[in-house]
Formats: sequence, structure tokens, C-alpha cells
Amino acid sequence: MENLIFSLNATLPIFFTMLLGSFFKKIKLMDDAFVNKMNKFVFQAALPMLLFEDLATVDFFEVWDFKFVSFCFLATLISILAITAFSFLIKERAVQGEFVQASYRSSAAILGIAFIQNIYGNAGMAPLMIVATVPLYNVMAVIVLSVLKPQRERMNPALVKKTLKGIVTNPIILGILAGMLWSVLKLPMPAILQKTVKNVAVLATPLGLMAMGASFEIKQAVGRMKWAAAGTFIKLVLLAAVFLPVAVRLGFHGEKLVAILVMLGSATTVSCFIMAKNMGHEGTLTSSTVMLTTLFSAFTLTGWLWLLKTLGLI
Repeated sequence: MENLIFSLNATLPIFFTMLLGSFFKKIKLMDDAFVNKMNKFVFQAALPMLLFEDLATVDFFEVWDFKFVSFCFLATLISILAITAFSFLIKERAVQGEFVQASYRSSAAILGIAFIQNIYGNAGMAPLMIVATVPLYNVMAVIVLSVLKPQRERMNPALVKKTLKGIVTNPIILGILAGMLWSVLKLPMPAILQKTVKNVAVLATPLGLMAMGASFEIKQAVGRMKWAAAGTFIKLVLLAAVFLPVAVRLGFHGEKLVAILVMLGSATTVSCFIMAKNMGHEGTLTSSTVMLTTLFSAFTLTGWLWLLKTLGLI
């Protein structure tokens, strides 16, 4: 019972904060324009500030772990390749690219960091996990959505170049790199600066979760239900079931194992839908998978966390 309470304490506040966002939109306290602005603020300011704060205030050479970063990168790459191979079983080729992206691309930044913060009080190993996975998520998304288009055509070099530029200028990546540089150079963090950074950083999790909840439209989840359900199972259950035992066998535990769980088993990020639509895909399968994974991740993450806690791994 103690382990179950520990797990629920980590996951339910996240789910309820998302529900608050949905409720605030229902009572017209938020509208679409406000939610879009809030998402933009979290992505471009609050979240990069949070990641910067977590890295800038620690000794980088103590927290850097090449083995951990390599595992996160390789597990993500293998997952993408395996899901792509499986996607050729889909007879309706028009949704193949959407299925692949929605089945592997985690919401590691918003939901993931919120999850880790609830357990440890800080972002833990999430910044290193993001360094290993987010650039790969974006590069592979461009390749997958270009090659597996409804109307198949050769990949557009201009689009690839634009996306790679977007990765380099990604505020989350920039926040992590700035934090790393600050830590490596051992620059001082005066109390005034630290408190100012913290005041912005603490907004990332609650605002991001409420914005995600306000964006939730459950009626969209009925479209493409068969493959959306398959993508949800892969995203929340299968990847974690395959790679968590490998991670344990390699000696990962505690904060590292929780970060790996987030990477493998958190909900599909909402940016999948935006990217799919902008690259010529219908978007219905993607939005359905985002909705289903967001809804059910509250239960699956609780289950995974309970299992890891019961086994004494975290």
C-alpha cells in the first residue's frame, strides 16, 4: 500500500493539474488564443529556464553520464526503427507516417519533468535524457513524415534544412546547453539572479500541464481508433516493457531509471500533431493518439512507478 500511495502521489497531481486546465477552458477562464500563448511561453521561456537552473547549479562533470546518454539515444533509435518496420503492416498507407511518429515521440519535456519533479523535487536526470532524445525525435520525425507521406515523394531538402535549423535554435536545447556551459565554466550564481531564474522556472510545470489539459478534446480520439489504440499501447506499455529490464540489467536505478521510464512511457507530445499537419498529413490519427496516451498515461505511469518502487529500484 505504501508503494501505491508513493506512485499515486507522483502521478495524480499531474493528471489533476491537466484537468484544471480543461475545467478553466470549460468555464471560459481560458480560450484557444490564451492557451496557445501559454504553450508558447512555457516552450520558449519557462521550460528552458527550468532546465538551465537545474544544470547551472550543479557540477556538470559529476552529473554527466555517457553510459546513460548513450542508452537513451540507442533505445530511442531502436524503438523508431522497430515501429517503422511494424508500420508496414498498416494497409492504409496514408496514416503510416503519423502512426510511427505518434508511437515513439514522448512528451519528455512537460509531462516528463513534471513527473520527475513530483518525486525528487527537481528535474533530476531529465536534462541529459532530453539531450539524448529530443534532437533525434525531431530529425527522425522529418524523415518519417517526409518518406511516409500520403502521397509519397522525395524528401524536400529545404524542409530538412529548416527543421535542422529549428533543432539548433530549439529553446529547450538552448536552455540545456546554456546550463551546461554555466556549470562547466563554474560561473557564480548570485542570489538575485538565482531567485529571478527560479521565479520563471517554477511556472513551467503548472502552466504547461494546464495548457495541455485545456487543449484536450476527447471527441477527437474516436477517429482512427484501431491504430490510435495500437500506438497508445506501444507508447505507454510495450517500449517500457522491452527496455526497462535492459536498463535495470545495465545498472540504472533511482533518478536515472525514472528518467528512462519517462522517455519510454510518457504520453505522445502534442507537437506531433502540429508537425504532421504542416507536412501534409491528415492529423486525425496523431491527435487521437495524443489524446489517448495523455488520458491513460496517468494510470500506466502509476503502474510502472509502483512496480519499480516495489522491486526496490527507485
